[in-house]
Amino acid sequence: MRTRFVVVHLTVITLLVVLGVRLWQVQVVRGAEFVEVATETRTRDVRVPAVRGQILDSVGRPLVRNRTALVVSVDRNRLERLPDRGSAVLARLAAVLGADPVKLKERIRPCGPKVSRPCWPGSPYQPIPVDNHVSTRQALQILERQEDFPGVTAEIQAVREYPYGSEAAQVLGYLQPVTEEELERREGLKASFSGVDLIGRDGLESVYDQELRGKTGLRRVQVDRMGKAIGVEQQEVPVAGDTLITSIDAKVQSIVEQALAGAMKKAPQADGAAGVVLDVQTGRVIAMASVPTYDPSVWIGGIAEAEYQRLLSDKAGKPLVSRAIKGTFAPGSTFKVTSVSAMVADGYPLKGTYDCPGAYMVGGRPFHNFRGIGLGPMNLHTALVKSCDTIFYRAAYEMWLRDGGRKPVPKPKDPMANMSRAYGFGKATGIDLPGESPGRIPDRNWKRNLWAATRAQNCVRGKTGYPEEKDAARAAFLKKLAYENCVEGFVWRAGDAANFSIGQGDVLVTPLQLANAYAALVGDGKVRSPRLGWALVRPDGTLVKEIKAPVIGKLPIDEETRAYIKDALSEVTSDGTAAGAFNGWPMNVVKIGGKTGTAEVYGKHDTSWFASFAPTNKPRFVVVVMVSQGGMGGSTAAPAVREIYEGIYGFGKFLTPALQEPAERLPRIKPDGTVQR
Repeated sequence: MRTRFVVVHLTVITLLVVLGVRLWQVQVVRGAEFVEVATETRTRDVRVPAVRGQILDSVGRPLVRNRTALVVSVDRNRLERLPDRGSAVLARLAAVLGADPVKLKERIRPCGPKVSRPCWPGSPYQPIPVDNHVSTRQALQILERQEDFPGVTAEIQAVREYPYGSEAAQVLGYLQPVTEEELERREGLKASFSGVDLIGRDGLESVYDQELRGKTGLRRVQVDRMGKAIGVEQQEVPVAGDTLITSIDAKVQSIVEQALAGAMKKAPQADGAAGVVLDVQTGRVIAMASVPTYDPSVWIGGIAEAEYQRLLSDKAGKPLVSRAIKGTFAPGSTFKVTSVSAMVADGYPLKGTYDCPGAYMVGGRPFHNFRGIGLGPMNLHTALVKSCDTIFYRAAYEMWLRDGGRKPVPKPKDPMANMSRAYGFGKATGIDLPGESPGRIPDRNWKRNLWAATRAQNCVRGKTGYPEEKDAARAAFLKKLAYENCVEGFVWRAGDAANFSIGQGDVLVTPLQLANAYAALVGDGKVRSPRLGWALVRPDGTLVKEIKAPVIGKLPIDEETRAYIKDALSEVTSDGTAAGAFNGWPMNVVKIGGKTGTAEVYGKHDTSWFASFAPTNKPRFVVVVMVSQGGMGGSTAAPAVREIYEGIYGFGKFLTPALQEPAERLPRIKPDGTVQR
């Protein structure tokens, strides 16, 4: 018995020693660690999203602003850990919100290749907003019964609002949830991510996303065992995003949108249009529109599959795509200003006399003037006013011959191609918008590269032909063309050069590029990179940064040549191809110059262009309108441009001028955030 007692005593003593050692480890050695863990279990760090900055026009009108809304969000990961994967919670939530449980479940499923919208395109680790039109009563039902709604929150958030609806939709852009890939890829985003932040996906919202988003705050709250907040332990106030002031004038923007819509109605076959208004002196964009357009509010709270597909569809005209910066079209005769510049730079006399026959033989093939009408001898001034083609065909053909003709040339001069590049064609303007197209300026090198890329396919088609083509004549033509391109598709032909000189063939430009080129021509000769953003300011009005349009080039022609071309264009609206569209315009008050363009497109109606500037004595505005499949430039695009000028200057149906002069001073934002007009 005594031995047993000794064993028991030793066992008890050993256990006490072990317990003491363990207590010493817990309280002394790892005490600080366990205190921190205990603190974490009774506190929660909540990232507080910053209010996103507004986007204003040049006088302070809000183009994009915020409204406060009660938003209900669901933590999908937490629901997935419940025994029924959250089905009961979603059913109760649907009853409170008056929604369909099945649709709620669809809203929170992750988007994927085989998952149609609605779905969640953002990070799987952030709360998913399912309703942003919640009443106070509905929010309280959720917040006061958290045990019935685990993983569901209801809180006030800022929601984007678009006062002008669909106007400037492609320019402004839209917001979407942050994806997991973006959190990992974009530097600094993960550290500042609030969990409910949205990110700019297009337009100005994308380019100035970081400045508009602001800095998230931090709130450390004490919670009970049910996770309910019972107090605030620490708080860092979020810093609101900067306000972006743009050079857009909302009134002029509305006028451009209306003019484009009217042009589309007058030309029922038209499938799209774009308009650009630039400030000649500063390179700022005053208005930019593309039709068809859409209402960016469709993205708020998630977009339905049918609407999403419509925005991407050809049938609807791809409203998401801005034809002003992404659409590329043959410019037609509006391009002749570069051809005149190239001729003068290549030695042709500026004030010489040139014959304008009804047709000119280029490489053994006749190239006809418009409708085959000869206009006789004239100078380059009249050639622009009357839009003679054959003068430019001849000059292009002669330049082509001097460059070696069909023979490969190691270092061709390419006078017309190089001059057009100096005007800014063939490369992006660098505007502060994403996805801009560089357009295309074809030359000998481009032709050879295209041949190398397409030779194999052309050689196959040269043998097999086009059996799927129903028109026998068309199929035979395509087969012959494929064979020729297979054998000698690398050759820069005389016809390629001739078509280039009048903005046809493989030349492609964007409406913005054309407007920017004309601004350089009628302005100071400097090519600028246009800007929509004018300044970033704090919500209290403190200037953060002014955004200027940088000079990126200079036209390689002298001031005399620029003035000569400008004077010629100044007569197009009174005695040239746009005279009908501007009949009755008060030229003695505001004189308008410009150039029409009618570009042929195989299988479609002509592309209608009018590039203009005003006043002609000291140009301040450049206005360009393009109507795809709109017909003749003088019949469709020019009247639309006239309507825009009527709105700007207050003529015709417009009783008061919208602008007259571009804004020269930033709007003043008061310390309380309101704009002083």
